Amino acid sequence: MKVAIIGYGNIGRAAEQAILAAPDMELAGIYHHDEIGTITRNPSPVTPNPDVVLICTPTREVPHFAPLLLSHGICTVDSFDIHGDIYALRSQLTPLARNNKAVSIISAGWDPGSDSMVRALMTALMPDGTTYTNFGPGRSMGHTVAAKAIPGVKDALSMTLPAGKGVHNRHVYIELENGYRFEDVRDALLRDDYFAHDKTEVELVESVAALNTTAHGVLIERDGTVCAHDGQHLDFGMRIDNPSLTGQFMVSCARAALRMKKAGRYGAYTTIELAPFDLLPGSEEQRIRSLV
Repeated sequence: MKVAIIGYGNIGRAAEQAILAAPDMELAGIYHHDEIGTITRNPSPVTPNPDVVLICTPTREVPHFAPLLLSHGICTVDSFDIHGDIYALRSQLTPLARNNKAVSIISAGWDPGSDSMVRALMTALMPDGTTYTNFGPGRSMGHTVAAKAIPGVKDALSMTLPAGKGVHNRHVYIELENGYRFEDVRDALLRDDYFAHDKTEVELVESVAALNTTAHGVLIERDGTVCAHDGQHLDFGMRIDNPSLTGQFMVSCARAALRMKKAGRYGAYTTIELAPFDLLPGSEEQRIRSLV
């Protein structure tokens, strides 16, 4: 499988390592945002057109890049993380992918992404119940990128602090560009949709680099009833390096995308629509014998 990457930040670098370690993949190229044309135009003799492209750009750029690639029949995987816009993006990309016999797997990070699959499994095990997803404490990549995009922000770090029962507080550390007032930048950040729905504190610091971390975590809990038995509880937790897990899961989803394309299942899909079996390398027999 020839897999390429667009965007070479933390996630792109992690995805590169995951591709190089995969037994069934080769790296078909790493492209900066302004090099998208080198993928959609004629292939070079060194780097052939890829089978699938991992879109490792800031999430708000996904709706721009995914249609360009799908229109050329190239499968895509992204980690789009604006939960409320996921279904709209799926609806936008589905006809384009189908018309060009391609597959697009969207929102394939760890949340949304792998955590979405965990929530689906929990709901299958316990149909009557309530699920709470508690993030952190740790760095949110999506919120950090959004904070860096605010005019006047030189550098930023957004930390997610769980308050319990799915409620979160955010603490954002920022460095200022010259000529900007902290109060103006803070107010603009708090109006951004990434931060407007949570309790958020913004702190001015001299050096974000001195604070920086990629550690994060999640605890997903579901309480409810199973077959008339009350008081049942499920939980799933992990502590992870945020970009590493995202990059690895995107690579696994690239494998699923190409298997789905081979089967003629063209279209755009979220991770809860995938078969976990298709995420894994190896023959059918190897996968069944090793996991069942």
